[in-house]
Amino acid sequence: MMKYSKKVMCEFLKPKNMGEIKNPDGVGKIGNPTCLLPDEKIWLNESFEAIKKTNKGDMVLSHDSTENKILGKFSREYKGEIIRLKNALGNIFLTPEHLVFAMRIPKGDKFKRNKGKKQLIPSWYHAEYLKKGDIILYPFSRKEKNIKYLTIDIPKPKYDFRSKNIPSKISLNMDLLRLFGYFLSEGNIQDKPSKTYISFALHIKEKEIVEDIRKIVKRLFDLEIKSKERIKENGVVVYIYHAQLARWFKKLFGNGTQNKYLPEFIMQLPISKQKALIKGLWKGDGCINVNRIGPRAGYVTISYRLSQQIKILLLRQKIISSFYIEKEKKSKWANHKEAYRIHVGQRDSLKKLCKILNLKHCSKSYESISSWINNNFLYTPITKIERKNYKGKVYNLEVEKTHSFISESFCLHNCGDVMWVYIKVKNDKITKIKFKTFGCAAAIATSSMVTQLAKGKTTKDAKKIKIKDVASSLKGLPPLKMHCSELATDALKLAIKDYEKKKTNKKKNENRTKSKTNFEKDKVK
Repeated sequence: MMKYSKKVMCEFLKPKNMGEIKNPDGVGKIGNPTCLLPDEKIWLNESFEAIKKTNKGDMVLSHDSTENKILGKFSREYKGEIIRLKNALGNIFLTPEHLVFAMRIPKGDKFKRNKGKKQLIPSWYHAEYLKKGDIILYPFSRKEKNIKYLTIDIPKPKYDFRSKNIPSKISLNMDLLRLFGYFLSEGNIQDKPSKTYISFALHIKEKEIVEDIRKIVKRLFDLEIKSKERIKENGVVVYIYHAQLARWFKKLFGNGTQNKYLPEFIMQLPISKQKALIKGLWKGDGCINVNRIGPRAGYVTISYRLSQQIKILLLRQKIISSFYIEKEKKSKWANHKEAYRIHVGQRDSLKKLCKILNLKHCSKSYESISSWINNNFLYTPITKIERKNYKGKVYNLEVEKTHSFISESFCLHNCGDVMWVYIKVKNDKITKIKFKTFGCAAAIATSSMVTQLAKGKTTKDAKKIKIKDVASSLKGLPPLKMHCSELATDALKLAIKDYEKKKTNKKKNENRTKSKTNFEKDKVK
C-alpha cells in the first residue's frame, strides 16, 4: 500500500480548481495511456508474451515482485517518434513519454563509482529523459515454496505389460533436478504407439553425464538405461525405454527443443535446490572457459521461454547475465535456427556459477562492476538509446494496485496518468486555472497543487514552478510517485506555451489586418 502525506490525501479527496474552462486562453495536455509496440513482450501468466496478446484478468509481474491483475488493455493509432532502450537483458521500443523505473545519474565524479550511484533514489522517468549510463531497476521474484515429493500422475498404458512399474510418488531431490536439467538441455521425447521413450543426445566425450543419468534413473526409478555410440557424429544417445515416465516428462517440460519450459513449481523452489537444476542445464548445453583472457560462461537454447526462465533462475542465485539473440543462419554443416544465448562474464557472477558447477576459479584481475543486485532488484545500466519514426498501433495496460509491469528487460509504469490544464490570462497573468486528471491519488493531488501555485502568477513566473516545489507543497511524495509532480508541471508549461503561441498568432493576424487596411487607404488616396 502506497503511503501518502495528509496533505496529498487532502488534495486528492478535496481537489481545488478541478474542471474545465470554456474558451481557455491555453490548454496543456500531458500523458498517454498507450505506449508500447504490439510485439513487445511482457511477463504474463508466468511467461513472456506480446502485449497485444494480453487480456483483462491476466496476471503480470510488477515492480515490487508481486503478481497483479490487468484491469484493462488500451490501444490506439500512433504516428511519431519511438525510443529504443537497450541493456544487458535486452531492449524495448516505447513512446517517449512512457515511464521507466530507473535512477538518473547526475554529473560529477561522485557518481562515477557504484558507491555514489547506490545513494540515489529510484523513481519513474520518461523514456525521453533517460540517457546512456543511467541505471534501470529490474525486479525478480525470490518467492520460495519447497516441494519434497512429486506425483507421477500419468497412468501406465492399459495394454503395457512389458514396462516395469515405477513409484507413483518420487522425491524431488538434487538427483531428480539434475536429471531435469539434462533433459531440458539434451533430452527429447518419442511419443508414438509402441515407441514411447526418453532420449538424450550427448557428445561422445560426455561419459560423465551418461554415467550420472544411469545412476539417477536406477536409484530413483529402478530402471536401466541403454546407450548407443555414433562414432561418425562423435555422439552418444542415451535411451530410457518407459512410456509412462516419458509422458510424465512431456507433461512437465513440453517436447521439442523449441517448446521446452520449466513448470512454475520449479521456478519457486528454494534457491539451494535450484542449483542442482542449473548444474544439469549447464553441463548439458552450457560452456565455461576460465582459462582464457576474460573468462566467461555461456548457455544456448532455441526455446525462448526456457531462455527467459534461466535468466530468472540465475538472478535468484545473484548471478548477473547478458542476453543475446543469434539469428537463423546456414553453414556448410547445418541449418541453425534462431537461438538465445545467455552470457555470464562479470567476475563475481562467474565465481558463483563455478561454485555451482564444482569448478575452481580464482580471478586474477580487478573488475569494474557496472551492474549489481540488491534485494529483489537487478541494477544495470542503459547501454544504448536509439530514436526512429513509427506509424501503427501502440498498446498499454491498466494494472491494479501497483500500476506497473515488467518486459524482458525493463520495468514499466502503466502510464495511466493523463492531465489537462486550462488557463485564462490577462496582462500575462494567470487569472483562472482548472485541471482534469485521469490517474492515481498522487496525479490528482499534484494537479490540484500546481493550479494553486500558478494562479495569480505571471506566465513567466508560473513557468519557473519546479517539480520539487509541487512535492514540497504536498509535504512530500513517495519516490515512485515523483513523476506525477513532473507531469503536473509539464502540463502547466504546455498550457502556457499554447497561450503564448495563440498570442503570437493573434499579433501576426492583427499586423496583417493593419497592413492590409493601410494598403487599402493608400490605394484610395
